[in-house]
Amino acid sequence: MTAQDELRLLPWAGPDGKPCYLSTDDQGGYVSRLADHIEAFQLGMASQLLEHSCQVLDDETKDPEELNLLAAQLTSALRDVLRVATSRGRSPVAPQRP
Repeated sequence: MTAQDELRLLPWAGPDGKPCYLSTDDQGGYVSRLADHIEAFQLGMASQLLEHSCQVLDDETKDPEELNLLAAQLTSALRDVLRVATSRGRSPVAPQRP
């Protein structure tokens, strides 16, 4: 997933919210495989959330609390997807925690 001598941005943050990186040449190692599985899970959750958000937004009786929850969930999913994109080298901007 990363070129040799590059750090891989992992799909989770450290306890203080700072990014975590992996330095290894072994893409089949335990942490690399764990990161791959978490990235796949995060992308799957983002896809499901997108479908749910379309349903919520199509509902004419929009509950403000539900919209606030949806906005928070979409923000979290977008942060995860940006982190995955950055890790895979497809985004020039690293995700930041608010």
